[in-house]
Amino acid sequence: MEFKISELEREPIEFDLELLPGAIDFGEEAEQAGDLATSGRAEVLHEHRGPKEIVADIRLRGKFAGNFQVPCARCIEPVEIPLAADFDLIFRPVGADAGPPERSITAPETEIGYYQKDSLLLEDVLREQVLLSLPVRTLCKPDCKGLCPRCGVNRNTQPCNCDENQSDPRWEALHELRGRIGS
Repeated sequence: MEFKISELEREPIEFDLELLPGAIDFGEEAEQAGDLATSGRAEVLHEHRGPKEIVADIRLRGKFAGNFQVPCARCIEPVEIPLAADFDLIFRPVGADAGPPERSITAPETEIGYYQKDSLLLEDVLREQVLLSLPVRTLCKPDCKGLCPRCGVNRNTQPCNCDENQSDPRWEALHELRGRIGS
């Protein structure tokens, strides 16, 4: 769904959608499992920066809820995670805050997003909000054994026959040096 400044200037837009899996590409970080429900309101806010300079910001308030699958941090098996969150965001036209190339920004400026070509895509906003809502590290179970670093077998489903005491060949030179020093 696209929110255009010209349409928002006339009146705010209310939305209530169910997005099917695949409508938004979440990359390798997550996969949508089932519909993604979202609802809210988009409106334009006029920021007066002087007698003749007015910046048209888009304020997007809403919420989303859906189920997602993310890979386990140890064994990469999919783990289902329900997500739900509210958002209240401000988007400004690209270039509206142009100034010196290097300057420090204030804390409120870190909360502002930018839109291009006089419109904003809801799907882009939802993608960002979902990815920000995901846990940093997900495990399929607290005692997940993970993958064997040598053969790659999932140690949760089958035992591994690799020798755990086998030394890494990159350390052989140090072992030889230790032997020479000890003699």
